[in-house]
Amino acid sequence: MKEEAKKKKKLETSIGVSNNGSISALGASFVYLITGLFLAVGFWVARNKFSVDLVSDPSRTLFLIWSVEFPVVVIIYSFLRKDPEKCSCSKAVGRSILGLISGAFINALGAIALGAPIGAQYLPKTIHWSFLMSVLTFVPATAVLGASMTDWHRVFASMKPTGNIEYMILFPAYGAIIGGWFGAWPMPLDWERPWQEWPICVCYGAIGGYVVGQILSLCLMLFLRKDKNLKVA
Repeated sequence: MKEEAKKKKKLETSIGVSNNGSISALGASFVYLITGLFLAVGFWVARNKFSVDLVSDPSRTLFLIWSVEFPVVVIIYSFLRKDPEKCSCSKAVGRSILGLISGAFINALGAIALGAPIGAQYLPKTIHWSFLMSVLTFVPATAVLGASMTDWHRVFASMKPTGNIEYMILFPAYGAIIGGWFGAWPMPLDWERPWQEWPICVCYGAIGGYVVGQILSLCLMLFLRKDKNLKVA
């Protein structure tokens, strides 16, 4: 029994995912580092390989960013899926693709409802922005939680995540949404800057909020772990 308890404790404190489906704060940091690195790679590819950026060509730049980020997010969060003994990794990948499409559709509708410009010239920008937002918000959740409405409601509506993996889903997603909303504030101002065009400043705000959400989730993981250790002591 003691030997089994030691093994369990070792698994829980190791970097990465343990047998009970948890992940350490250090493992979460590693996940965030990889996803952040590939976001930067997306910008680098757009800038250095295609000579575009969010200001000069938002549609192509957004396409390159989410195309680079999406496979990385899918692979990582598929390994963090809930009930891995019942759900294969390929199934988690498949539902992530469905999550990408449905999330993009919902984000596009939300953006238009909140005042995003409508027209042929804005349609490609809105589509690729929606796909990027889906990668940051919907894809991790669909990979981990699947189609369980109970878990979705508990995590996102009731805001009662259980475990570090659900913190990794909840806070960056809300951070991206809130950051995008704050990023939209300069759009109606008469500064006449090129970055005020839809959806440039919204993208910067969403990515900034996403990073802030990651940092906040890490802080909560460390705080809750410390609080748990104090209670055990």
